[in-house]
Amino acid sequence: MNIGGPARHVIILTARCGPEFDGALLSGETEGREGSLADEAARLGVSIVPVPHMRRSLSPIADLLAFAWLFNYFRRERPSIVATHTAKAGTLGRLAAALTGVPVIIHTFHGHVLDGYFGRLSTSFFLAVERLLGHLTTEFIAISPEVAADLDRLGIGRGKTTIVRLGLDLQHLVDSPRGLLRRDLAVPADMPLVGIVGRLVPIKALDLFLAAASLVSKRDPNVHFAIVGDGEMWDQLHRDVLARGLTQRVHFAGWRRDLAAVYSDLDVVVCCSRNEGTPVSLIEACAAGRAVVGTQVGGIPDIIAPGVNGLLVPSDDAAALAAAIEELIGDPARSRSMGLVGRQMVMERHNADRMAREIKSIYTRLLERTSPKTEPA
Repeated sequence: MNIGGPARHVIILTARCGPEFDGALLSGETEGREGSLADEAARLGVSIVPVPHMRRSLSPIADLLAFAWLFNYFRRERPSIVATHTAKAGTLGRLAAALTGVPVIIHTFHGHVLDGYFGRLSTSFFLAVERLLGHLTTEFIAISPEVAADLDRLGIGRGKTTIVRLGLDLQHLVDSPRGLLRRDLAVPADMPLVGIVGRLVPIKALDLFLAAASLVSKRDPNVHFAIVGDGEMWDQLHRDVLARGLTQRVHFAGWRRDLAAVYSDLDVVVCCSRNEGTPVSLIEACAAGRAVVGTQVGGIPDIIAPGVNGLLVPSDDAAALAAAIEELIGDPARSRSMGLVGRQMVMERHNADRMAREIKSIYTRLLERTSPKTEPA
């Protein structure tokens, strides 16, 4: 339940899977400064079944214990479908489901760890594991066309991958009052505020965000930057901000539950990840009517139409990222227009009802395909 797209996805899906399906949400443990969405699940009436010992980091003993727990759970409960999300849960969950005879096994790729996360040898190992797990998987779901194309290129899920775009509850983000985030960060109302929202982990390229912030600040000292989130890089980022002389320009907000207030105070929202499935922050920013800037990786181009609702820049190019930020904050009228177009786009393509409806249709189709056929009398 660590804060992020996969957790929001499964909470919404579990809350909306009825009346056709009786869903149980199994989740591992959060670690360190990841933050948890367990309270959001409770608010929506979703009960979480904790899986002992299952956590993000690799641990042979803990992983074996988690697998054994899942094996016993599936053998006892006899689910018709096991749907897994994220790499660790996808590996242990699919193995346990296959060995206990679960008829339908689905894995959703919210992105993948096969580019930008590990070295070459580790990546090759995980790729081989994913290809083997593919033989146990009834169907794959990719949350963007770009992720589906990536999987096909890597030889995963060919011929049995369906695209179901991420869907979220977005209405609460529309037309929220301004001022709360700026007040908390002591940022004047008349100064531009550029934000990045998400986990503070290496793949999110916060170093690139700070490099761009440094370039922008040298040319326009009125621009402020907000980092909203927490994670393993918290201390390192504070040191980097100090070293760059940006302590008066870069503000750390930590995890915040009032996301509507956060997005309403940001003039531009950035996602500069080095690898990404479909970033929740960009969808939410568009719903809030904000212009967005993103790197050309993963599913980001599925959200940003360049020049329409935001701007796309090459990965790992601080100068290009800084130029895109400056272009948007330098033309507030154009940014507002982009934000309104972006809102319409995500409300149509990324709403929760549509996602739940499409996934329930997949469940029904696969169950019908695996049900025993009865001969007419």
